[in-house]
Formats: sequence, structure tokens, C-alpha cells
Amino acid sequence: MKTLVTGGAGFIGSNLTDALLERGDEVTVLDDLSTGRRENLDGALAAGATLVELDIRDADEVNDAVATAAPQTIFHLAAQIDVRKSVADPAFDASINVGGTANMLEAARIAGVERFVFVSTGGAIYGEGDGQRLPLPEDAPIAPMSPYGQSKFAAEGYLALYERLHGLSSVALRLGNVYGPRQDPLGEAGVIAIFCGKLRAGERPTVFGDGSQTRDYIYVGDVVSAAVAAADSKATGPINVGTGVETDVLELARRLGELEGVEFEPEEAAPRTGEVQRITIDPSRATSELDWRAEVELADGLRRTLDSI
Repeated sequence: MKTLVTGGAGFIGSNLTDALLERGDEVTVLDDLSTGRRENLDGALAAGATLVELDIRDADEVNDAVATAAPQTIFHLAAQIDVRKSVADPAFDASINVGGTANMLEAARIAGVERFVFVSTGGAIYGEGDGQRLPLPEDAPIAPMSPYGQSKFAAEGYLALYERLHGLSSVALRLGNVYGPRQDPLGEAGVIAIFCGKLRAGERPTVFGDGSQTRDYIYVGDVVSAAVAAADSKATGPINVGTGVETDVLELARRLGELEGVEFEPEEAAPRTGEVQRITIDPSRATSELDWRAEVELADGLRRTLDSI
């Protein structure tokens, strides 16, 4: 099968690219390498994947690349993912997450792509979970606390539009907080990777607020298996991909310290704008419609992530 992965040099995208190659796909990766890393694709390129460097905001380049690759399935992961950057520059965030997605959908329509898998967010799209009955299902109220969450929700609307107007089969995966090997320990996104980097460097981690904020942490390998299952299914609309389990930031620090047998006491900083206090998402639909469930326990995933740093 011919597949195309946008953002395929990134953390999740490169892991997905490897999995697609392992099952025998002919894979084209689109990435501008602004946050993705070419070295993430070293093994994939050696195994036959093709890398096309482009900006998904450039419609002409996107159309040409998709036409040349002629994929049956597109996995669209390229995005602006930094919540703080989205707050500082919401128009920039929307230009990539909404405009870029619209470009990809139009290119898919023109090229006759059979299936479009969009990687959305469950951690930011629902908004504040505190005071609600957690974990949140897909039909929970949508109330993002950041432009990032809003832009992802807007992009989901374009998926639904292209299905109504053009019959383009699509599905949106609303991910929990993804972690695992290849996540940048020096980056803005991914508290587990950042904490692992601090632990390896012998430094104290920083928590924003009091550290009691919770997230639904999902291992990257489980996300990859969900994406492949979604592509092979006929499911449409949003599907949560998470564990349904809340874990707070202080618990992460405690567990990581225990793995290394050291004190790993966080220092506090001021809370950050646009971040929610509590969130976890209900993966029941993924189980019933994709025959998928998270398999990697947090303790195992933390060890794998730490060992990769």
C-alpha cells in the first residue's frame, strides 16, 4: 500500500513511518524539518521511505507532492503543537493547523486519496475537565482553553466538510498526552521527555503551578497502533486515543525518581496560560470500533522513554 505521512520526521510521525514500512508500505514523508529531525528518519530512509521537504501552507507544493506520491492513505500529523506559542501567536497557529489541513484535504481530494487519518488532540480540545465527569467521551462539550485546541477543532470541521461535499473518508484521532522515544527532552511539548532529560542531566524538574494538574499519558507505540487501525477501518468522526487514567505531574516525577533510585524533587513555577488543570479521555469508542486498547503501562513506558534519552 502507498501511504503518505505529514510531519513524518517528528516524534509520533517517525514512529508511525517505521511501523508502516515494517508492514510493507511504500511511504512518502512530508516535513519542513522545523521541529522534526532528519535523524528520526535515518532508518526509514534506509528502508526505502521518501522524504519531501515542504511547508504544508504552500498549496502548490502540497498538491504536487501528493500527486507524485499517489497515496491510498494520508496520515496528517504535521502541526504547530506548542500551546504557549499558539497563545502568543494564534494566527500563526491557525495558518498551520487549519490552513495546512485544508491544503492537505484539497490535495487528497484532487489525487483521489481513499482514506485520511487526522491526528487531533484530546488533551486540549475539550478544555477544562475539572468539575466534569472524567474520562471525557467524544460527545463531551468542546471548550478549548488555547488557540491550539481551537485550531485542531476547526481542522476537524474541515474533515467533516470534505466528507459531506466530496465523500472523502476520514477520521480524527483525539490523542491524550503522548510520550515515548524520540520526543525532544529539550522541547516545549512533552513533560515526560523533559523530565527524563532533566533526570539524565542531574537537574531538578520544573512544575508549573502546584503540580497537581493531571493528564492522560499514552505511549507512542499505542498511538501508532491506533493510527494504523483507524486507517484500516471505516470509522469516521472523532475517536479518543488514550488510557482513561489520570496521572498528576508530581506523580510522574516521583515515579521517574524511583526508576533511578534518586531524589527528583520538582521546583515550582507560575501556572501557564491556556493549560487545563485536569483532563483524561474515554477510549471506549476506539475499543469498540477499532478493536484497539492501550497496552503499555505507564511504568513500562517511563522506563522505555528514560532509556532512550
